[in-house]
Amino acid sequence: MAAEVSDLMTFDEFITHWAADRPERIAMREEERVFTYAELEDRTARVASLLLAAGLQKGDRIAWIGKNSDLYFTLFFGAARAGIVMAPVGWRLSPAEWAYIANDTQAKILFTGPGFEGAAAQLAGKLDHDPRIIGADEARALIGSTPRGAFAPSRADDAVLQLYTSGTTGNPKGAVLSNRNLFALRKNSADADLAYTRWEDDEAVLVAMPCAHIGGTGLGIMALVAGLPGIVLAEFNPDGVFDAVEQHGVTRFFIVPAALQMLLMHPRCASVDYSRLKYILYGAAPIPLDLLRQCIKMFGAQFIQAYGMTETTGTICMLPPEDHDPEGNKRMRSAGKALPGVEIRILGPDGEAVPVGEVGEVVTRSSNNMLGYWNLPDATARTMTESGWIHTGDAGYLDEDGYLFIHDRMKDLIITGGENVYPAEVESAIFGHPAVQEVAVIGIPDAKWGETVKAVVVAKPGMTVDEADIIAWARDRIAAFKAPRSIDVIAALPRNASGKILRKDLRAPYWEGYERMVN
Repeated sequence: MAAEVSDLMTFDEFITHWAADRPERIAMREEERVFTYAELEDRTARVASLLLAAGLQKGDRIAWIGKNSDLYFTLFFGAARAGIVMAPVGWRLSPAEWAYIANDTQAKILFTGPGFEGAAAQLAGKLDHDPRIIGADEARALIGSTPRGAFAPSRADDAVLQLYTSGTTGNPKGAVLSNRNLFALRKNSADADLAYTRWEDDEAVLVAMPCAHIGGTGLGIMALVAGLPGIVLAEFNPDGVFDAVEQHGVTRFFIVPAALQMLLMHPRCASVDYSRLKYILYGAAPIPLDLLRQCIKMFGAQFIQAYGMTETTGTICMLPPEDHDPEGNKRMRSAGKALPGVEIRILGPDGEAVPVGEVGEVVTRSSNNMLGYWNLPDATARTMTESGWIHTGDAGYLDEDGYLFIHDRMKDLIITGGENVYPAEVESAIFGHPAVQEVAVIGIPDAKWGETVKAVVVAKPGMTVDEADIIAWARDRIAAFKAPRSIDVIAALPRNASGKILRKDLRAPYWEGYERMVN
């Protein structure tokens, strides 16, 4: 069975395979709605038929504005079977940002999720084309009433998903992903004798991160690939995670470290039965040692760090459970090793590979690399080379064992007195301070040094942060020029919907009046 499944390369192939293999097994659950694989096959075929009957063709776009939903995954999977591209839009964005993405996709149909009935009114006058807007109740009714029709299944290299990058600078870009991008790497891991790449038939996957990001939609795809139930949470909330683990047999989920902390701080956390939980996957940042210790003690699960980006269809590098040590080790600061089938290189300013241990830009090549940015040939050419390499924009290095250490986004580099300082290294030094719950490090303008290092911290509940104490703590652990010269204390760090810290928002007040954030 495994070898046969590893050859599958499209949504149509996976859905028809599992419907034949395990028609009565649960495929998807949200709250009290449960669909078997036979029902998923029928409903997604009806979605494909519905879209084609509405005049859409392979390569056309549809969009979704809403939270995670079994309806979203049904529409996405059905569209993908026919080669129609789904573009989920972040529900936390403003209506103006919704409109930008809807206009950029030129979506023929805009689906709105439960609770977003007002989206049509909020978009009035903002759309430059005339998409049909269909609400959740109407969509469910249409799926139920539309007869199945014949359709040509999409092929491996056909586009099926368009995810918009976080847009930390300028307008978001639509990364176009194909069936092959989403499924091909699994084949390389199929023969690897690693416990965490194998799936038992009694497992279930929790989808808790936003579907407009690869960390959300990707988990729904992960469940489908394995023929397992995908347990869908409309949005991350501790009670929803606890219920999914206790009541629906969840064995794996993906989460960002900040959300892990929210679980630990919840009063219900200590009373939940985690005996079925096998793996916690996390990303967006390394896991601080103190947080890992607390999590291992509480959840008893094994931890896997996933590193990747929208443009690489998510994970290309993984730090496995055996490298997570509650006593701490050097590798825990890394993003792990490249997955089978993934190439990673580190390039210097001249575009040539640098020696082991030297910091440069991380570039990668694999079947996961996107087709390109939607309607942005110049941006695509700046990011992707003709030979298939993607420039990640991350600064990092490879050690002698092939472990990738990410320092930071290239643009987050702080240059103080000619010395390079990577915020992640400073944050790692500060995080263990007993009064600090969260920390972000930025560069601010300085007349003498060009830039100096500033730490922005969130205090632990009931604790007081002393500026001099934090600075001394950091100087004990890293070079003096890397240590912060000043500390700000705020209530919460600004983050985007995928949990990444918005450093540009922290930097902005200090750089007013400057043409660029480099001094």
